[in-house]
Amino acid sequence: MGALAPEVILISWTLLTPCLQSLDLGQIPQPAVMYPQLLSTAFIQCKCDNISCESVFWFRTISKQNKVQFLGKVNSANRPSPGDNTDDRRFQLSRKSSALFILQIFNVTEEDTGTYSCILKDRKNQEVWLPGVLLLPGEQLPTKPPQSTPRLICSCSENLAGDCDSLILWSLVGLAAVLVMTLTCSLYYFSRLPKKCKHRFVKWR
Repeated sequence: MGALAPEVILISWTLLTPCLQSLDLGQIPQPAVMYPQLLSTAFIQCKCDNISCESVFWFRTISKQNKVQFLGKVNSANRPSPGDNTDDRRFQLSRKSSALFILQIFNVTEEDTGTYSCILKDRKNQEVWLPGVLLLPGEQLPTKPPQSTPRLICSCSENLAGDCDSLILWSLVGLAAVLVMTLTCSLYYFSRLPKKCKHRFVKWR
């Protein structure tokens, strides 16, 4: 079986994208999200973890336009081949190591928004499709609300801060006094218990 042409892979990817969108998103790997600043340089990695990459194909999926663009491919000899409609001055494909391929996007604009995915191919024409990276240029990284730790807060006003401290102090003193009184009564009761038992035993005889 010969190697699939980029056009064939592009058609397969185009047909597959609506199917993936109709599936339960919790069952398929979700792409990572990047928020690059406008006019900056974005770096998207493609790692060959479980495959010996002979070549890597790069695609961009634009969900709003239901469009898939073939950006190009790069082989293990670090020889890139850009797609027909790809500006190779802004989109550069390269091989950094035997297990790492990079897509660089220079002067990022809002028009570069989309999901950038890669397809790994080894010498036996085995393919691995990775979920890719969702690029959102110019958008702000959503922040999570801070998690508050429950604390004991005194409701006294600033003018009564001293009275508030005194109230807490006297509450603790009262609790300690109750504990001491309870302990004293318990010791007194148990100290008299043997005498009562002996007196009742003699009277019964």
